[in-house]
Amino acid sequence: MDTSEPTPESPFRVRATRPGRHSAPTLEDVARVAGVSLATASRVLNGSERKVAESFRERVEQAAEELGYTANVSAQATARGTSPVIALLVADIADPYFGLIASGVARGADEHGLVVTIAITERDPAREKRIVRALRGQRPQGLILAASRTHEPMEQETRQELAEFARFGGQVVALGAGEAGERSVQIDNAAGAEALGRRMADLGYRSAVALAAAAGVDTSDARLDGFRRGFGAGGGAVQKIYRGDFRRESGTDTMAEALADGIDRGTLVFAISDVVAIGAMTAIRDAGREIGADIAVCGFDDVPSSLDVTPPLTTVHVPLTDVGYQAFRATIDPDWKQGPLPLDVIVRASTPALATGGAAEKELG
Repeated sequence: MDTSEPTPESPFRVRATRPGRHSAPTLEDVARVAGVSLATASRVLNGSERKVAESFRERVEQAAEELGYTANVSAQATARGTSPVIALLVADIADPYFGLIASGVARGADEHGLVVTIAITERDPAREKRIVRALRGQRPQGLILAASRTHEPMEQETRQELAEFARFGGQVVALGAGEAGERSVQIDNAAGAEALGRRMADLGYRSAVALAAAAGVDTSDARLDGFRRGFGAGGGAVQKIYRGDFRRESGTDTMAEALADGIDRGTLVFAISDVVAIGAMTAIRDAGREIGADIAVCGFDDVPSSLDVTPPLTTVHVPLTDVGYQAFRATIDPDWKQGPLPLDVIVRASTPALATGGAAEKELG
């Protein structure tokens, strides 16, 4: 136990002399005000395993509070090899899909006294590479790749950056298929979409159009392939696929294109995400068509807004907050194994039954 500091003759009272208004207080300032050595102040505030006498600890903590001192995370990272940070890379923070994942990551980080930093890749490989390189310098404990990947191999330079990150103690976690050496949290998009397709066929739908991302985007392809299998097994067929991306505006634009081509009454629209589906609903209303009995719409993810739109949106519930939490656990737990992520088909008013069906509301779980 560190007891090397002199004991004051009178009860300790912090007389905080703040540095100039434009200067952040330093560890040296804290040590001076607390009347302890720089080493003792560092042990208290930088989480050293070496014990410090309780009286000194109280003095240092009181001085730090009075001065408004916060530890230099960069200096800590240099000393320890990592910083108390989890880095989360998402494609678009405005998309509620990523917001819910971030919520789960943040919950786990808070439980362990860590901080989450979020970077936006916009699904741009060059941007992702720059971000990973910058994050390496910050030395986060874990790096979570949440944006959907393509079938194309990851750029060699990005792979090298991630390999270097892992070599120096960082844990890389991917949502979906990861590269060699990465942990990954898998969402069974294909099975969820297949269950949705079967349920829609059971409700009487036989003709559908799909609003998807560009071919080669893993999440989009898995959901599209699964839906076509399930819908086809029930006697339905996807007549045409309109390609865009995961943004709401893409749903509006691709649906407008489909409407211009001609959409018969009773057609089902399958969108690869709820955000795209909600955009499609806007285009349907703008065209003077009715959502439901005229043109039915279903999505995927069950983001909160899917229940708030009119009519409420049929979708596949994905426990996205749990996905984020599991991704966080994968960054810190050496014995981590993925837990169950049940996907449930939720039928709402955007897909009214066209014929009597007998399938259960929940196909998975």
